[in-house]
Amino acid sequence: MAYRALADLVLIVHFAFVLFVIFGGVLALRWPRVAWIHLPVALYGAAVEFVGFVCPLTPLEVGLRQRGGQAGYAGGFIHHYITSAIYPTGLTRQVQFILGAALIVLNVVVYSYRWRRRAMTLR
Repeated sequence: MAYRALADLVLIVHFAFVLFVIFGGVLALRWPRVAWIHLPVALYGAAVEFVGFVCPLTPLEVGLRQRGGQAGYAGGFIHHYITSAIYPTGLTRQVQFILGAALIVLNVVVYSYRWRRRAMTLR
């Protein structure tokens, strides 16, 4: 039972991490120091999509589920929990590249806005 609870905790942390990768730039608008954490995390998230490797939290969760008597799953976190709900036909490399590019574009827009706003206040 403890392994299942730990697997669920890893799932929650992983989901929060993905949300931070996507929306952390918005937090940086309010709290600029968040950018020092978010930028490397966002680059890591984009690299996961572009290169196609599996985040270390995925095998940790799968291993904990298996130790807890549950079935593990193949593939990555995004594919298992998110993509399977959004794209029922499966995650392709093309979709991964689109997700990675969208992540970069979103963050370039948010940080550009932030830097322009800061430059205006310094004048």
